[in-house]
Amino acid sequence: MNDLPQLLHFSELPYYAVIFTSIRTEATEDYAETNNVLTEAASAIPGFLGQESTRDGLGIAVSYWKDLESIDQWRKHLAHQTAKQRGIREWYKTYTLRICKVESHNHFVK
Repeated sequence: MNDLPQLLHFSELPYYAVIFTSIRTEATEDYAETNNVLTEAASAIPGFLGQESTRDGLGIAVSYWKDLESIDQWRKHLAHQTAKQRGIREWYKTYTLRICKVESHNHFVK
């Protein structure tokens, strides 16, 4: 049995990746719950393809989207805007957001 996490793979190109890198503060109140709410809200937006994340000091979260319009819907979503403001006030020392167009990808499975 393979103990590696499942990585997402998309067959239709191009698509977009929103890459959120962050360094957290010590504050944890409601962080996990808010993340769960945001994941559910993003999943309900047409054009959301999935997400991958990891944290080991530096947090990296990548969400995948069909198009820029879908990303813009997410950017304007009230739950996302509220969480962003709380993140700035409480949860993050620093973060960077990048939006990339994926025109090519490779996928390998052993």
